[in-house]
Amino acid sequence: MSASTQPTTVPILMYHSISNTENKAFRAFTVSKDLFSEQMKYIHQHNYTPITVQQFILARLKQGLPLPEHPVILTFDDGFADFLTDALPVLQQYSFTATLYITTAFVGSTSRWLQREGEADRPMLSWEQVREVQRAGIECGGHTLHHPQLDLLTNTAVREEVVGCKEALEQHLGQEITSFAYPFGYYTPKVKQIVREAGYTSACAVKHAMSSERTDPLALTRLMVKPEITVDVFGRLLTGNGLSPVEAFYMRTRTPMWRIARRGLSLASAYQQGRSAVG
Repeated sequence: MSASTQPTTVPILMYHSISNTENKAFRAFTVSKDLFSEQMKYIHQHNYTPITVQQFILARLKQGLPLPEHPVILTFDDGFADFLTDALPVLQQYSFTATLYITTAFVGSTSRWLQREGEADRPMLSWEQVREVQRAGIECGGHTLHHPQLDLLTNTAVREEVVGCKEALEQHLGQEITSFAYPFGYYTPKVKQIVREAGYTSACAVKHAMSSERTDPLALTRLMVKPEITVDVFGRLLTGNGLSPVEAFYMRTRTPMWRIARRGLSLASAYQQGRSAVG
């Protein structure tokens, strides 16, 4: 690609739970099935072609099919059971594919990492259901073992979360897993290096921006689909115009600012624990 050629931009949409039930603390991470159906209908009617993250990476490397004229990538984080019951039937209605990132330690159980949000009992996919999703043409990727904030862990702990997740998926699905998503979108250069060393060729963050063929494959940017989004705003989101300049700036700067705050709280907690141990 020459320096003067405009890179192809690709909206990578981020969903979590497709459901009508949620409490206030988790509402931002749910989209109703009716609204999701409207959004997929919009994608179909406006001639977008969903591809998986792996297909995007292979197209960039000239190792797969070229990108379609209007590509879009649909990603779903965590591996909630409602992906099978509420999202997949809509995707199949239009013969759409997607990438599902799975938090493997909770497969066959519930979302226990969401205790603080009051959502610890939300059902997760079982391994048989994960295999069913895979057979339906959905790419399955890694989302760690326990959904921690990776940028606050030791390198050893990060490696256990990243590698352990990959090994579990490959054991149960019988194929190499190359796509990964950072829980909460948080990562550091060292975390990214560990993800690369584990054998992943892509990793999704958040950043509330379009990705392109020039975006770092281990820091792919995504656009979060919120529960209150209208179909009109959804259409603008697909073209990179879903947020106002002020909103876009706020969302892109909020993550690093919040990361600094979290690290400060983490250090303060460790310091306090140390004082308590000495005292």
